Amino acid sequence: MDSVKTNLSGGVGWIDIDDGKVNAMSVGLLGAIDRALDEVEEAGAVAVLAGRPGIFSAGFDMGTFQRTSEEVRAMLLAGAGLIERLLSFPRPVVAMCTGHAYPMGAFLMLASDVRVGARGPWRIGMNEVAVPLTVPYFAIEIARHRLTAAAFASIKTAAMYDPDAAVGVGYLDRAVDADELRAVVEAEASRVAAYDASTFTATKERINAAPLAALRAAVDSEFAA
Repeated sequence: MDSVKTNLSGGVGWIDIDDGKVNAMSVGLLGAIDRALDEVEEAGAVAVLAGRPGIFSAGFDMGTFQRTSEEVRAMLLAGAGLIERLLSFPRPVVAMCTGHAYPMGAFLMLASDVRVGARGPWRIGMNEVAVPLTVPYFAIEIARHRLTAAAFASIKTAAMYDPDAAVGVGYLDRAVDADELRAVVEAEASRVAAYDASTFTATKERINAAPLAALRAAVDSEFAA
């Protein structure tokens, strides 16, 4: 099964992520998303990241954490690299949160420019401490960039949120009924696609300069060879 499919239409590149399970972010899946972004960027299109029904992503592949330290390091670096890619992507990135979004899935929300989620019995957030895993420094920096102060402080207690609450703390910009999600995201993607590309890119670079610098410093510090 092709876990990542790209469809370009009307200046928008839809990147559908669906591994048939929980969209666990392995090195392979992270690489496939990165290659899809290559295609969208080459086309000069807006990128839309869409999950499968009921789940955007369950986060990093937990099985990898049971393997060698080199494999764990490679997966975390691939995740950090994808976050950096989204923060520096020259066109708008829209995230369509179709359900649960656990840590790496939540990181993708935090790195996207527009985030719309479906209402439902879903949980969104960073629950590493409950797993238990220590939150990577790069994840702390992307969270610092978008979350409210209270939500940022609650990372240490593995706080998770339903879609409406996720809007209030900074994981999402908007929560809508599930049957409206696709249409709302299409409208948002079309809206931002109409913006002057150079103006958008320059403004995004200014806004994301500080979190990008902090993220890169965190990666260099934590994963220095």
